[in-house]
Amino acid sequence: MTKIITSIKEMRQLTNELQLQGNTIGFVPTMGALHDGHLKMMAQSTDENDVTVISIFVNPLQFGPNEDLASYPRDIDADATKAQSVNVDYIFHPSEKEMYPQNPTIEVKAGRLATVLEGAERPGHFDGVVTIVNKLFNVVRPNKAYFGKKDAQQLAIIEKMVDDFNHPIKIIAVDIVREEDGLAKSSRNIYLTEQERLEAPHLFQSLRLAQSMYEQGERESEKLIEKTREYIEQHTSGNIETVAIYSYPQLIKQEQINGKIFISLAVKFSKARLIDNIIIGN
Repeated sequence: MTKIITSIKEMRQLTNELQLQGNTIGFVPTMGALHDGHLKMMAQSTDENDVTVISIFVNPLQFGPNEDLASYPRDIDADATKAQSVNVDYIFHPSEKEMYPQNPTIEVKAGRLATVLEGAERPGHFDGVVTIVNKLFNVVRPNKAYFGKKDAQQLAIIEKMVDDFNHPIKIIAVDIVREEDGLAKSSRNIYLTEQERLEAPHLFQSLRLAQSMYEQGERESEKLIEKTREYIEQHTSGNIETVAIYSYPQLIKQEQINGKIFISLAVKFSKARLIDNIIIGN
């Protein structure tokens, strides 16, 4: 039976005891509204660790003033049922007051990696991410933590944070889970209208088009970006916010592709802003 824990003190005591007993702890931080992408990470954690802890906490620090904090889907009972289906042992589900008894005095900054792509579109977002992940790591103290490649920029930032702050935690990158038609699974997909849901798989198809051009030898970023944008404009009603090519995980903009890169896009539909990416090269 999956147990829900709401206090930092109890979570710390529990993980202390587990580690003293020699258990390895896997950890999956989430904001709830669990979908198959989350469950894949959790299942991998249960396979690779003695105990799996997930967190469900909608972190206000990573939402901008005009974003969907108030309307973000919250259903702890449904989430607990899903977590139990993949044998999660504990859910850490603190209140906002428990995690932030007062506004943080000391700020954690994501730095240069957060000045591009999603970070440029959502100022302060990744500062909020690294703040909460640091807090969660200090509470749960896992051996391994699992993050999805769907948020590739976030993954790169977390990996660098762990390195810079000397967290004794191994970060495990988990592949994107997609619907049968290619749409990346996301908690925000529920905001799509019926017509937008039919259009949304074309985001992945646009990335596949860019990948095929790369595989045929194209190395000019601008040509890949142009074709990707054209495809999205022809096949969806969404407003393109970003199509960009950066080195990975360094996140340096590429004019001529050399080495491992990721092609990233963000498209705004009427009530849903969707992101997707594909990592290619060596």
